[in-house]
Amino acid sequence: MTNNAILELKNIHLRLKSNDFEVKILNGIDFKVDEGKAVAILGASGSGKSSMMSVMNGLERQTEGSVMVAGHVLDKMNEDQLAMFRRDNIGIILQAFHLIPTMTALENVAVPLELAGIQDAESIAHKMLVKVGLDHRMDHYPTQLSGGEQQRVAIARAMAPEPKILFADEPTGNLDAKTGHNIIELIFSLKEQNDATLILITHDQELAQKCDEIIHIEVGLITDNDDAHSNESKKVAE
Repeated sequence: MTNNAILELKNIHLRLKSNDFEVKILNGIDFKVDEGKAVAILGASGSGKSSMMSVMNGLERQTEGSVMVAGHVLDKMNEDQLAMFRRDNIGIILQAFHLIPTMTALENVAVPLELAGIQDAESIAHKMLVKVGLDHRMDHYPTQLSGGEQQRVAIARAMAPEPKILFADEPTGNLDAKTGHNIIELIFSLKEQNDATLILITHDQELAQKCDEIIHIEVGLITDNDDAHSNESKKVAE
């Protein structure tokens, strides 16, 4: 790692084979995130932003290049090691909530803590659900919750182990505008409370402005890198 970077990609290429064709997804990404920062990655559908996130958290193996996260080189890890690394260092919030339908909200949040062997998993899960405003929904199942409530459970599950890095891939994509706004405020609040690094995949320019830095990606390449607050200051000045 360089300086205080918590994540660094070097010359990342991702190519996937489909029948006799090879599809180029990422085409030489160089990218660094400093610890504690909030970074937005913007791009149209098919630009490669979600694939880039999957490479960063080890869910997708790059074809070429190197990925370093929290002082560890992911390229050198096997699948079991990667799973353990994610468990101990990374939280992921997806557009689809991926809650376990046969478990209550409390059980959904407690499961990853129990798998990590953390003591008092249920107590920690309870406190996190209170933080996200679901103290009255602990014993409800996913089908009994609204979309916004399900996303809050998913956020609580991702944040309960206090990950060093939180990835959020279009976390408000399935929510109405008001609920989406509340969810974003919650994510940033928890990020600050846990002193976590946030990497946010989005196509929403307004949402991106809440971050410290904005990365633009097109056809698998970073095309621009902006200081979000600097851009906002320019808009105000204009």
